[in-house]
Amino acid sequence: MLQLGVSIGTALVLGGFCLKDREFRRTTPLFGASAVGLLMVCAWWVSGHLGHLSEDPTTLEEVFLATNSRRMEAFSFVAPAAYTLELLMFWSDATRVVTIGIAAVLGMTLGSALVALTSRTFRWEGFRDVQDTANHLVGGSLMGFGGVTAMGCTIGQGIAGVSTLAIGSFLTLAALIAGGWLGMRWQYWQIEHL
Repeated sequence: MLQLGVSIGTALVLGGFCLKDREFRRTTPLFGASAVGLLMVCAWWVSGHLGHLSEDPTTLEEVFLATNSRRMEAFSFVAPAAYTLELLMFWSDATRVVTIGIAAVLGMTLGSALVALTSRTFRWEGFRDVQDTANHLVGGSLMGFGGVTAMGCTIGQGIAGVSTLAIGSFLTLAALIAGGWLGMRWQYWQIEHL
C-alpha cells in the first residue's frame, strides 16, 4: 500500500511539474508523454510476463527470455546500444539473439528515420566549425561516461528506473537534470561571449 501511495504521489508531483508549463499542455507533448509512459508499461509487461519462464528446461532456473540481463527489463539505450553493436560484429554467432533492448534500439533508429522521411523533415547535418565539433565530442564523451557510470540514460534511469521507485534512479534523474541545466548554461555563455 505504501508503494502504491509513493507511486501515485510521485506521478502527481512530476505530472504537476510538467503541466505547469503552458507549452506542455498542448496535444503533441501530452500525446508523446502518454505514448512513452504506455510503451514503458508494455515493456515491463512483455519482459516480465510474456518473457517469463518459471523453469528453464536446460538450467531448471527461473529466466526471463529475450533480455540481456536475464531479468525483467524495460527500455534503456546505453547498454542495448553496445549489445546491438556486439550483435552486428558477431552476427554469425548463433548464441547471440535479438533481445528487447536491441529491438528497441533498432526500432527507435528505424522509426525516427521513417517519421523524418514521411514528414519531410529529414536532413543531413554537419558541424559548423572546429568549436562545434569539439563541443559535440566533449558532450558525447560526457554522456557516454555518465550513461555507463549511472547504468542508464534518461530513458533507462529517468523513466524505467524511476518507475520502479529506485532511489538510485531518482539520484540519477536529479544528476541528469543538473547536467542538462549546466550544459545549457555553458552554451548560453558561449553564445554571449564568443
